[in-house]
Amino acid sequence: MWLPCKPRAACANTKSSPFVTSERRRSSLVSSAPHRVFRLLVLIWVGSALTIGYVVAPTLFAMLGRATAGDVAARLFRIEAFVGVTCGVLSLALGNVLVRRGALGYRRVRWLVAGMLLCVLIGYFGLQPFMDALRTAAREGGFDIEHSRYAARFGLLHGIASVFYLIETLLGVALVWMLPAGLPEGGVQPGRLTAHSG
Repeated sequence: MWLPCKPRAACANTKSSPFVTSERRRSSLVSSAPHRVFRLLVLIWVGSALTIGYVVAPTLFAMLGRATAGDVAARLFRIEAFVGVTCGVLSLALGNVLVRRGALGYRRVRWLVAGMLLCVLIGYFGLQPFMDALRTAAREGGFDIEHSRYAARFGLLHGIASVFYLIETLLGVALVWMLPAGLPEGGVQPGRLTAHSG
């Protein structure tokens, strides 16, 4: 018995559907990559800041002498500062990309990233050189910083830097809390999706 063939359009759609689905999945993974990288950078930044500032540093001062603990902590905070600047710059760049793609939830998130980055620049790179100079001057005089004539100025700068670090971590917790759950339609703008589907 002779059976009529399906319309060519239907046959073509049936044959190409697996390829279309694969292409859509690949496109979705590519478009969601900035979103995933943004979340990874934020988690690395905030996690390292909380761990070093409120777990590692207090443990050092509890187990070692204050001078030794201060030196080790200073090196760790230096590493953390560079981690913060790197993650902050990359996060801002990715945030701009995501906003242009229609992920409007990243507009407020970018301000939190900018605030954290500003805290790092002021709290560490702005104040730490003066603190290092005071520490060096005290050592050249044969004293540690706590028993030198620079102790008061060092304590003031250290207190200001600690405030900036606290603000940075609070902004970081808020940033993690406010991270968008996902991207709309694989990260493309809803208007573009409608135009293509039409």
